[in-house]
Amino acid sequence: MKKIIKEPTTALFPVPTVLVTSQLEGFRPNIITIAWTGIMNSDPPVVYVAVRPVGRHSYELIKKSGEYAINIPSADQVRTVDYCGTVSGKDEDKFAGAGLTPVAASRIKAPLIAECPVNIECRVRQVISLGSHDVFLGDVLAVHFNEDVLKENGRPDLDKIKPYGFCLSEYRLMSDKLGTYGFSKKAGK
Repeated sequence: MKKIIKEPTTALFPVPTVLVTSQLEGFRPNIITIAWTGIMNSDPPVVYVAVRPVGRHSYELIKKSGEYAINIPSADQVRTVDYCGTVSGKDEDKFAGAGLTPVAASRIKAPLIAECPVNIECRVRQVISLGSHDVFLGDVLAVHFNEDVLKENGRPDLDKIKPYGFCLSEYRLMSDKLGTYGFSKKAGK
């Protein structure tokens, strides 16, 4: 198979699609749709969100407050997620406009989104400026799951959460299980 070389670009996909909430005294709580997010470390748990410093209301709220919440939406919330990524929280109350419910977090001032099945409270550990985006590394302070998306053993049920990704400007489902960690060794490969 012949490989075709392209110019450097953000060709890593899929990437998670999340709603990041922030709150700063004197401002209403805000929501921003983010696809540049992920896990940086497991012990202690550290995640990140990358936000453009120019033209993003949430950037200032996160930078000045030093905290944010990552809210993982379900696939049936894709229209809401898209809306939150296309309007500015500086001009509109995104909670009201999207019909979402802010819920008090346990460790930070930024609200959680009640309708999102998973919420992760984060405190900014470090900010790294990379060019078009600044990366906010966040220590995970608490993780919330809607009760109805947990299995009997307490583990998250991805079939009920229905997370999805962002791929080349498209929202894409990630629904089919291909295997579990270590299955290739168990099969006697």
